[in-house]
Amino acid sequence: MSALTVSQDPEQSWDDLVRFWEEMEWPEGSKVEIIEGIITVSPAPAYRHNLIAARIQRRLYSVIPQDWEIFQTLAIAVPSRLGMLIPDLVVAPAHEDSEAETHIPAALAELVVEVTSKSNARHDRVSKPAAYASAGVPLYLLVDRWAPDGPTAILYGDPQGDVYRPLVTAKFGEPIKLPAPFDLVIDTSEFPAA
Repeated sequence: MSALTVSQDPEQSWDDLVRFWEEMEWPEGSKVEIIEGIITVSPAPAYRHNLIAARIQRRLYSVIPQDWEIFQTLAIAVPSRLGMLIPDLVVAPAHEDSEAETHIPAALAELVVEVTSKSNARHDRVSKPAAYASAGVPLYLLVDRWAPDGPTAILYGDPQGDVYRPLVTAKFGEPIKLPAPFDLVIDTSEFPAA
């Protein structure tokens, strides 16, 4: 199953778009995001997709501070890019006094991880990094099982405007190092390629 988009009135405000996203009855188990002002409904990620995210998450737990958490289904808001995005993993300090029940501002994230699916690879490669960079998320790890030159992990950092600088690229089978505050090497040979 591929992603479905739900068109909205272009004159609709960000608050109206978020309210529609929060209040609509979406198909159970689906992933519903607002990407560049368009509501996108995708099927739940497949087993191999989740396996990669779980392996990264397990490694991250060994290095994050006690007051940080790793979230799997937390939406992060980027109103300036009309985005309500749900990365595969978000590493952020715990904030129990969050104003919204459904999401946090993307600027609170220290690291965002996306694992591509065939149907959403373009969003993970183009739209989402632009949103994360514009929000000032320091690190973005893209695990691209469907990269044109073969399965690849790319760590982006140093956000300037809506652009990241690629810091490290690793083909599956090669290690990729996350810098401080993580100082973590992830062995991509643990990732299933397809």
